[in-house]
Amino acid sequence: MPIVALLGPQRFTPTLADAVDAAGVAGRLASITAGWQEREAEDVELHEHLGERTVNLRLYERTEAIFARDGDLFRAHRERQDRLRELQAIYRRRLAGLKQAAWQLLEASGDETLLAPERDDAVRAMARLDTHHLVRVAEIDAEFETRWRPRERPAVARHVREIESILAGCAGLAIAGGHVAILVNRLRLFGVADLVGGRAVFAWSAGAMAICRRVVLFHDSPPQGEGVAEVLASGLGLVRGVVALPHARRRLRLDDERRVALLARRFAPDRCLALDDGALLLFDGGRVRRAAGVRSLLAAGSTEELVAA
Repeated sequence: MPIVALLGPQRFTPTLADAVDAAGVAGRLASITAGWQEREAEDVELHEHLGERTVNLRLYERTEAIFARDGDLFRAHRERQDRLRELQAIYRRRLAGLKQAAWQLLEASGDETLLAPERDDAVRAMARLDTHHLVRVAEIDAEFETRWRPRERPAVARHVREIESILAGCAGLAIAGGHVAILVNRLRLFGVADLVGGRAVFAWSAGAMAICRRVVLFHDSPPQGEGVAEVLASGLGLVRGVVALPHARRRLRLDDERRVALLARRFAPDRCLALDDGALLLFDGGRVRRAAGVRSLLAAGSTEELVAA
């Protein structure tokens, strides 16, 4: 597996250059800012932060050009996204009931010999639904891939070749944040996971979420009311055993033991990791080589700083 670094948000506390140095990576880095959508090209700060060593792969711009040229693929992609949105809404309705039951049991007091097994099963019920949902999403994605074989279509294949050519001159890949669903879609369209090879990967915010085994959306206090974490899709799987939670201090009530415990227990055995400003988690060969400013959510309801083995 390549060297992979998960970083805290870069807007106010840029640490990417330090992470690149810590990983011992020299040379150019390809950058992916597709999650910024129409702002994809506004990467001057990123470029300057790395000493003008980056080249933007322009995945969002490339996708728009492909859809303009290949109308059939565009319509098929839009239909798939409509189905995925409908499926996500169904999953969300089912999840709300299970979350309410688990939450009530975690708050309940009484005979622990009776309550503990019921709490465990309520959390497992949420985890089972998460797994079921990821399977359903994968089925829709596989159907799309089998029928349309996007990377074999001329409009896509040309861009994949160009991306491969750019990556050939790069030592690593930097994946920024933004809209995580759009970012994941663009990464998959071009088969980025297969193009990484042995290059180092540095990712933050939505980028960190996208390269984990599964993408988890989370917010304890969204504008629309009470929040519940939900799985969106499988990620690139460049990092295993981790659920990335960027901007955790702004999105999670980390001082609420029951909320922390529910997240940690629900996604176990993966570790839920809070990645706030200044955080760095460096994997080498799948093992943690360096950790700084990363907090792990514990089943007991607390958090602790993660340390390298």
